[in-house]
Amino acid sequence: MNQLPTQAKRITVVGAGIVGSIIALTLQRQGMKVTLIDKGEPGMECSYGNGGAISPDFCVPSSMPGMIKRFPKWFSDPLGPLVIKWNRVPAALPWLIRWVLAGRIDKVWEASAALRALHSQSLQMYGDILQEKTTSLIETTGQLYVWKTKLASPTEELAYKIREHHGVKTEVLNEEQIRLFDPELSPGFTKGLFFPENGHTVNPLRLVKTIVELFIEIGGEVQRQKLVGFKREGDLIKLVLCESGHQINSDIVVVAAGIHSREIASQLKDFLPLEAERGYHVMLPTPGVRPKIKISNRDSMFGLAAMEDGVRISGTVEIASINAPMNQHRANALLINAKKMYPRLNTEGATFWMGSRPSTPDSIPVIDRSKYAHNLIYACGHGHTGLTGAPMTAQLVSEMIGNEKSSINLHPYKLNRFESFA
Repeated sequence: MNQLPTQAKRITVVGAGIVGSIIALTLQRQGMKVTLIDKGEPGMECSYGNGGAISPDFCVPSSMPGMIKRFPKWFSDPLGPLVIKWNRVPAALPWLIRWVLAGRIDKVWEASAALRALHSQSLQMYGDILQEKTTSLIETTGQLYVWKTKLASPTEELAYKIREHHGVKTEVLNEEQIRLFDPELSPGFTKGLFFPENGHTVNPLRLVKTIVELFIEIGGEVQRQKLVGFKREGDLIKLVLCESGHQINSDIVVVAAGIHSREIASQLKDFLPLEAERGYHVMLPTPGVRPKIKISNRDSMFGLAAMEDGVRISGTVEIASINAPMNQHRANALLINAKKMYPRLNTEGATFWMGSRPSTPDSIPVIDRSKYAHNLIYACGHGHTGLTGAPMTAQLVSEMIGNEKSSINLHPYKLNRFESFA
């Protein structure tokens, strides 16, 4: 197999979200000359609007056995946790088929191992990345799942087995313990699962901006540019071409552009099946009450997190075009459901947001070289777990560039794994 150039110095990282910004900082700290480009301001897409979770223990993929049975409900309930827009079905169908196939039990176990490996060191790695700035940005107080349903579904039973297999530390709470844990919660939550080794950021946007500031402080360059193509010589990219006409000399290109990575890959004829899982959030600037820790309602599949500028309510999945307008009814449903959980929430001044998570069918990101441009590396497709997976992703990219032994097995993150689903 061909190796990446060991003396590469000029690196262009495409995408200034959490994944791209940490990659850029990591490589700049290693003496590379890194240019970070994005058509918008750093951190202003999914990295801005996510729920803030940093979850070393997250190892359960989104596609699980029996998911196809839920399709009728997803098509019929416009306010359900997962909605598939009819007009998106023709374009999304290949991805949906692969997503269902990824729910086979053997694939689920493979995905869980890959997710655990990618995520398990995330909080420690953020400490190394942020150093003295860590405590002002990240809380390590744990996370809590709660249910009103008394019986675990087959999906949740399997999730329990997966977590136990991977050594995830949890504490099961009964109804009384949940109330003692957070007295502001409404009654009726009959069971809870506490993850003491998880955490969250108090401001996802400030987290990205801080990382970019650290990058600039040591000589990194940030450019507001939209990538439109490449100039190639054989199987190597020599220039990154920008919409403004600007050209960037590059020894290596790293694509960490979220859902837009799909368009970039198509230019190079690489098959990168990303689908936009559109998610919503609501920010409450003066909430009156604040969840004690990041909490997730597993019946309705949304969560709340106390942040430095209020309380963020986030969640839902909507399979729709990235250009489709926000569905205000879905955003309002988040607010209504949160009010049921925390009756004393003050909803005045609520603001709403929607963004497109870049999701692969098997929940595992792509961290691999292009098949057709040897010096281009993809680092994208993190779906719901970009914040958690970003630090290890940056380390893996760094190791690939340096031709070093990989910290974890890279096989599950290969680009060509999707060819077997074709």
